[in-house]
Amino acid sequence: MAKNLVYDIHDKPKFGNLLIFAIQQLLAIMAATIAVPAIVGNGMTASAALFGAGVGTLVYQLFTKFRSPVFLGSSFAFIGSMSAAFAGAASASLGYLGIILGAVFAGLIYVAIALIVKFAGVNWINKLMPPAVIGPTVALIGLSLAGAAVKDMFSYGPTKNFGLSAYYIMNKGAWASLICALVTFATVILCSVYGKKMAKLIPFIIGILAGYAVALIFTGIGYAANVDAIKVIDFAPFKALVADGVRLQTFLALPKFSFVEALKGVKDFSPSYLATVAAAYIPVAFVVFAEHVADHKNLSSIIEKDLLEEPGLHRTLLGDGVGSIAGAFFGGCPNTTYGESVGCVAITRNASVVTITTTAIMAMVIAFLAPFVAFLDSIPGCVMGGVCVTLYGFIAVSGLKMIQKVDLEDHANLFTVSAILIPGIGGMAMAIGEVYITCIACALILGIVTNVFLNAFKKKNS
Repeated sequence: MAKNLVYDIHDKPKFGNLLIFAIQQLLAIMAATIAVPAIVGNGMTASAALFGAGVGTLVYQLFTKFRSPVFLGSSFAFIGSMSAAFAGAASASLGYLGIILGAVFAGLIYVAIALIVKFAGVNWINKLMPPAVIGPTVALIGLSLAGAAVKDMFSYGPTKNFGLSAYYIMNKGAWASLICALVTFATVILCSVYGKKMAKLIPFIIGILAGYAVALIFTGIGYAANVDAIKVIDFAPFKALVADGVRLQTFLALPKFSFVEALKGVKDFSPSYLATVAAAYIPVAFVVFAEHVADHKNLSSIIEKDLLEEPGLHRTLLGDGVGSIAGAFFGGCPNTTYGESVGCVAITRNASVVTITTTAIMAMVIAFLAPFVAFLDSIPGCVMGGVCVTLYGFIAVSGLKMIQKVDLEDHANLFTVSAILIPGIGGMAMAIGEVYITCIACALILGIVTNVFLNAFKKKNS
């Protein structure tokens, strides 16, 4: 077992503890997973995305022989691609068919790269993306999310967000949101640093419950005093359950699966639409591949096992690619390995794959449980913001630890790291037609080019 882990990859926690650990993983990835369908819209639902994420994770675990402790959730990188699929469709149903076909295109790119890796090995990737490239990229993944975490700390409810200006903080009740976020944040770090036994292993659950409890107090005062600004919790998800009275759907609800809607759109299909979808998805798949490598190198450093060697990058790519296809079939969203999940493993020191597998099954079951989905939807953004400060911080610090091993006295390394951090933090993103390239992807590409260019001259001069 790795020195820094409480549970190693093959360890199996006791059943009761296992369920609690799985809920914690689920809470860690929940906000981002259900945010993607909310952003894309067009009738996509959080419950279907959650089910698809569970299916995709199980597929990933099968391909990686249950040796990679990470959860797959809805990918933000494909939001532009999904929106393009709906925008170019003659009907909403054809749009659903498009997002499934797009996931197939992206998945096949992963399969093709996996075959290349299988026969050519991973040394070329290590040369293309050494620690001077991977380290700042991993750090950037966490740093690029910093703004979202802070923004969430000043927000409450599923839709309300008052930004960061002092005016709003003083006059729009954002102080209540900030207090809830800080209580959550403080509880998480106190449990993680000073907690004993289970408290140390489930800091996120305890933190979210503490933040939610404070949010309930503010909300209760808000209703009693008729002050909307401190009604931190939006009970709309619960009200929707009983809008038509208490019935079976109040407790059990069938998610709106993508393939059901897609079947209705077959009649509207055309070859030109297929080309539109392919153009929107395929370029993004190559970009996400680089992020896939960065995530797995980060996870490898945490669990002290090189996942690119065992189970092998070809297996993780196959799992990610086929898992994305399976996930999109049900939830519409291509999946990707989640930094939030990696951060949860790092903070709790629980790398048990059984925990990840249980989380996947739990996500699939919960997708049918309307009250639990409503509860998850009701968790205020400020509470999740308090959690995300710790999660994203751990991701950033993991990358900085990789940079520590890089010889920055060598100007080739120094400028490579600079070429990634500054454009990435500065938000250098690009849109080429319907293809949106994130700031992380742009920075990573620039870093790779800089590294190859400088090292080519270094060898020539030598």
